[in-house]
Amino acid sequence: MVVGDVMLDRYWFGEVERISPEAPVPVVRISREEERLGGAANVAYNVQMLGVPTTLLTVVGADEAAQRLQRLLDERKVAHVLGQDASLQTIVKLRVIGRSQQLLRIDFENQPSHEVLAQLLGAVEREVQRHDAVLFSDYAKGGLAHIPRMIEIARAAGRPVLVDPKGSDFDRYAGATVITPNRAELAQVIGRWSDEATLTERVQALRERLKLQAVLLTRSEEGMTLFDAQGAMHVPAQAREVFDVTGAGDTVIATMAALVADGMTLREAVPHANRAGSIVVGKFGTAGVTFDELFGKAGA
Repeated sequence: MVVGDVMLDRYWFGEVERISPEAPVPVVRISREEERLGGAANVAYNVQMLGVPTTLLTVVGADEAAQRLQRLLDERKVAHVLGQDASLQTIVKLRVIGRSQQLLRIDFENQPSHEVLAQLLGAVEREVQRHDAVLFSDYAKGGLAHIPRMIEIARAAGRPVLVDPKGSDFDRYAGATVITPNRAELAQVIGRWSDEATLTERVQALRERLKLQAVLLTRSEEGMTLFDAQGAMHVPAQAREVFDVTGAGDTVIATMAALVADGMTLREAVPHANRAGSIVVGKFGTAGVTFDELFGKAGA
């Protein structure tokens, strides 16, 4: 089960042939448009791509973007429970691409009401019994205002809880099984570190204070490090040409959730999640990794 902030990723592709006479900006003649699932919707699709049945719980507006999101979810066979708020503008991220380069991104969004978000608690209570793991995808857009209670519900049901965090208040995620911050997100909480010993000491203190089983630090070109009661386990990055880092964090936590739901321990799942992240950065835009790409057709 995936709970979190969803968005519609729109791409406008075109050719840049001249500079505007009105201002020193490129003129892009749009030749193609594309829409993809973004945010928690992309996370849910990433889990589904690995062959794991997935349900997405979220809140959207009563608008055209919400209809497009629902259609994309249906096309990709991702089950969903969509709360709706007429005052909410479904988040849209529009990217203008010229000559394979992103020239501009335009965001459309506002905050959902707490009344609608509270309705998600009932959906979490109902759906958690049908799923083997719960993944919270936090993009700080308001959809997880009640995450402390949601974590309580999931843990009371005996389900592992994975959180992709955002912001500087990690206390909201207390009691989760594992959180997966990147370097910048973690530095907001524990401060910058000058060496691995300092990093380990601060992360372990954070882990124990929040009663987390583990913290998985994603470190881009440096790979990732899992901090748990056994210590620190580092997995180096796999060398690969990086085309686009968009959504790489989504793929990492989606892979972790899929494998944990299937019975793997966190330590067993980390190397596979690391490989999934290295594969997806070689793709354009928000994308995912299939079971065959990750394990080979034989599933070895």
